[in-house]
Amino acid sequence: MTAYLEAADRDGTFVSHAFPEQLVDLGEIRMNYATAGDPAAPALLLIPGQSESWWGYEPAMPLLAEHFHVHAVDLRGQGRSTWTPGRYTIDVFGADLERFIDLVIGRPTLVSGMSSGGVLSAWLSAFAKPGVIRGAVWEDPPVFASQTTPAVGPGIRQAIGPVFTAWNTWLGDQWKVGDLDGLMRAMPTALPPEILRAMGSMIPPPDPDAFPPPGQNLREYDPEWGRAFVSGAATASCDHETMLRRVRVPVLFTHHFRTVDERTGRLIGASTDAQARRACELVAEAGQRIDYRSFPDTPHSMHEHAPKQYVETVLDWVATLDREDPR
Repeated sequence: MTAYLEAADRDGTFVSHAFPEQLVDLGEIRMNYATAGDPAAPALLLIPGQSESWWGYEPAMPLLAEHFHVHAVDLRGQGRSTWTPGRYTIDVFGADLERFIDLVIGRPTLVSGMSSGGVLSAWLSAFAKPGVIRGAVWEDPPVFASQTTPAVGPGIRQAIGPVFTAWNTWLGDQWKVGDLDGLMRAMPTALPPEILRAMGSMIPPPDPDAFPPPGQNLREYDPEWGRAFVSGAATASCDHETMLRRVRVPVLFTHHFRTVDERTGRLIGASTDAQARRACELVAEAGQRIDYRSFPDTPHSMHEHAPKQYVETVLDWVATLDREDPR
């Protein structure tokens, strides 16, 4: 029997933030979220990436709140939302988000997700009920590259997979290890050297004086997420090519730092140029508008490391949608 873990079972893990947090009961889980902005403004849902709690968006939220009613969530298995080992799949995450929109937002919304959250933004673009999603931002999504056997390019084991494996090994299954200090000591030898060489460009090291403190995101992360992605369980029921062919809303695809190691063929980044190009082709073939913007010098999480650039990029794109559909 799967044991679920609620935020109350992890008291002492969390730190306070600038925006108040709330829980909504979605049935199987309780989802944690924060809001900002005028409730009368257009709705925007922010979907974090793997190991990121909602507060990864905290630097960008005050800027976004000038234009949107912002909702930033913790996905199941992250932050204060319920942890559900054995129940981490793209389809399950996507259904949680659709239920959240129904119960909390209650009107058509723009969605913006980063990394794994970008894949979930794509899922909502394709599979949400008609009329629920107005448009979708895919912030550096690992299209194809988060699958074990993708239709195009390297899969997760030839990309970020060793990092997720290390997290799962040192932080443990079902919360039995939790050795964050051991993980930090092991990373230099546990990861392939080509990942170590490029990691600083993809994910800059945290400021030791920053708040929340370094490693707080991993303290709020169920490492069985990592196992689910590396094993293929998370993506087995959601083929990316099939998903991309079903996209039904306008899309902005931002593509950040990426490089492929010449010796090993390993991808350091979310997706290769070929994978991004094929994703755009499939969305266009589905009859939907997709705007691709390349930021090769920008870290994986633009919203965290370059919030002003992220907000300007989103606003510029949304303005084009508003001109096309004055509603």
